[in-house]
Amino acid sequence: MGDAVALAGLFFAAFASATLVPAQSEALLAGMTVAGLWPAPVLLIVASVGNVLGACVNWWIGGLVDRVRHRRWFPISEAALIAARRTYGRWGWPSLFLAWVPVVGDPLTLAAGVMKEPLWRFLAVVGAAKTARYAAVIAMAERLAA
Repeated sequence: MGDAVALAGLFFAAFASATLVPAQSEALLAGMTVAGLWPAPVLLIVASVGNVLGACVNWWIGGLVDRVRHRRWFPISEAALIAARRTYGRWGWPSLFLAWVPVVGDPLTLAAGVMKEPLWRFLAVVGAAKTARYAAVIAMAERLAA
C-alpha cells in the first residue's frame, strides 16, 4: 500500500508541476530515486505520464480560451494572450521542446492549446521533452547516490 501511495504522490506532484499551479516534482523524483525502493524506469514512467497529462490540461484550457476570454473572471489579460499568440506563432510547435523549462514551459503548453496545436504532435513533442528531463533528473540522482 505504501508503495502505491508514494507513486501516486509522485504522479500528482508531476501532474501539478506541469499545470499553471506553482509546484515542483524534481526533488521528489530525485529523493525517490536515491531511496532506491523503486526501479528507475517505474519512476520515470510515473513522473512522465503525470507531467504530460498536466501539460495536456494546459493545452485543453488553452483550447477553451476563445470561448471564455471576455468573461470578467478570466485571469489572463488580452495583452498576455496577444503576446502568447505572437510568440507561439513565431516559433511554432518546435518551441514545445522547451515545455520542460521552469516558468516558460507551462505557459507554452497553454499557448499551444490557444493556437490549436494538434494533440498528436503536442503529445509527441511534450512527451519526449518532459521524459528526457526526468531521465536526466534520475541519472543525476543515481550518480549522486553512488
